[in-house]
Amino acid sequence: MASALGMLEEREAAARVRVEGLREEAARLAEVLEAAEIELDRRVIAREELVKVRDPHTADHQVR
Repeated sequence: MASALGMLEEREAAARVRVEGLREEAARLAEVLEAAEIELDRRVIAREELVKVRDPHTADHQVR
C-alpha cells in the first residue's frame, strides 16, 4: 500500500505544480488583456474625437 500511496502523492504534487503554473499564466494573461482593453478604449476615443472634429453636426449620431 505504501507504493500506491506514494504514487498518489506524487501525482498530487505534480497536479499542484501544474495548477500553480496555470495560475501564474492566468495572472499574466489578465495583465495582457487589461493592456489590450486600455488600448482599445484609447483607439475608440481617438476615432470618436476625429469624427467630432471632422463633422461636429453628425458626431452625435455615430454608431459605436
